[in-house]
Amino acid sequence: MAPGPTGNWRRELKFRAVLRFRKVRHWLVAKLAIGVMSVLRLLPADSALNFTDRVARRIGPLTGRHRLTLDNLRHAYPEKSEAEIKAIALDMWGNMARLGAEYIFLDKLFDLDPWSDTPGRIEVSRESIALFERIAAEDRPHIIFTGHLGNFELLPVAAATFGMKVTALFRPPNNPYIAEYIQSMRSSNMGALLPSLSGASFALASILDRGGNVGVLVDQKFISGLETTFFGRTCQTNPLLGMLARHYDCDVYPARCVRLPGNRFRLEVEEKLDLPRGPKGNVDVKATTQLVTEVVERWVREDPGQWMWFHKRWQLSGRRRTLRGRN
Repeated sequence: MAPGPTGNWRRELKFRAVLRFRKVRHWLVAKLAIGVMSVLRLLPADSALNFTDRVARRIGPLTGRHRLTLDNLRHAYPEKSEAEIKAIALDMWGNMARLGAEYIFLDKLFDLDPWSDTPGRIEVSRESIALFERIAAEDRPHIIFTGHLGNFELLPVAAATFGMKVTALFRPPNNPYIAEYIQSMRSSNMGALLPSLSGASFALASILDRGGNVGVLVDQKFISGLETTFFGRTCQTNPLLGMLARHYDCDVYPARCVRLPGNRFRLEVEEKLDLPRGPKGNVDVKATTQLVTEVVERWVREDPGQWMWFHKRWQLSGRRRTLRGRN
């Protein structure tokens, strides 16, 4: 039996109330978060970052995401003791808190001078400097990928230091007010940014078509993505990098940020990948997607406390994706 006018009216009121409540909740949470950041801004950078680390290690284990974190870690490291698993989880919460607070101190933290003999907070090897400069000098498109490790936001800032123009694809926070605040902080310290919304893949293709460079994060769950293996378990991964590399036949470079003691960082660019190809010489999208996933796994194994273990990375959902086309 079809609902009457009264039923429709009630549902409409309920829907509007839910939207209004969500908007108010987002606004309150954003005001609180921005207020905390404003207070932290009054402190010396090192004091503020160390404080947020200590607080997060206490609050993180009280959240529902902590249970997911521990479960993911137990599956990833069955050989580790419970004490080791919990230690990695605490390191992760500390890393996440530092990452959030570092948005307001980017201007103070990023002191990279590649031609200075005086060490600063940002460390880049001569090999990585040479790769930064190579990519910047080449008049052709490149794809640079990374994962949610250390402070990955420093990579496009470093790229700009070497004259490299990179458009970075990023996922905005669900809270629109926090997203707007973070976007303003990002925009003042790094190059072009592209939110991972509808149409982002076409925008990236347009940039590569003009010979530009794009930066992408490759370690998030992607509904209806290609099935790959990560830490011995099946997950779904966005095939966009492989599809773009196949279409433009461009070089693909891994890059990462490693957090060091004393609020310091090491930025690394690795040699371009030898992309797997099919019998006809075209880039194999599925094999390439698996390859970049393996690169991220190697990084995470080296510094497990610097990755976001609270993601539902291994939750399979949506239609299983297959690729068709010529190799």
